[in-house]
Amino acid sequence: MGRVLALDIGERRIGVAVSDPTGTVARPLTTIVRRSRQADWQAISQLVDEYAVERVLIGLPLSLDGSEGPQARQVRRYAERLASALTVPLEFWDERYSSLTAEEILRSRRPRKMGRKQRQRARAEIDATAAAVFLQAFLDARAALDDPDDK
Repeated sequence: MGRVLALDIGERRIGVAVSDPTGTVARPLTTIVRRSRQADWQAISQLVDEYAVERVLIGLPLSLDGSEGPQARQVRRYAERLASALTVPLEFWDERYSSLTAEEILRSRRPRKMGRKQRQRARAEIDATAAAVFLQAFLDARAALDDPDDK
C-alpha cells in the first residue's frame, strides 16, 4: 500500500500521524498549529514530500449515528480544497472515538498534575495520537481486505 499520512483536522490544530513504508503500523508524527489555509497546506505538502507519502487520510468527525454534522461538513470542505494542493490522493475515514481513545492511551503515561505548558503539549499530543488511532484502524481494515486467508 505504501506510506499513508493521516490528518485530524481541528479548528486550532491538525494532528498528524504517518504509517511505516509498508502501510502496516501507524505512529503519531506532529501537530500543525493552524495559521492560514495556505500555511497549513504548505506544511502538509512538505510532510507528504518528506515522508514519500502515497495517500493522505482525513479523519471525518461523524456524529454518533454515523451522519455528517456541521463539523464533518466543515472538514470535508477544507479537505476538498486541500486536495487541489496535493500531488497524492486524499481519502476520508471515520474518526469517531479517536480523540477519546488517544486521551486514554496518553493518560496512562503522564503525571496526574500538569502545569499550563504541559497541558498545552498534552492537547497537541492528543491530536497527533488521535490521528494515529484512526490511521491504524484504516490500515487494519485494509490488511483484512487484502488477507488471502479471509477469502
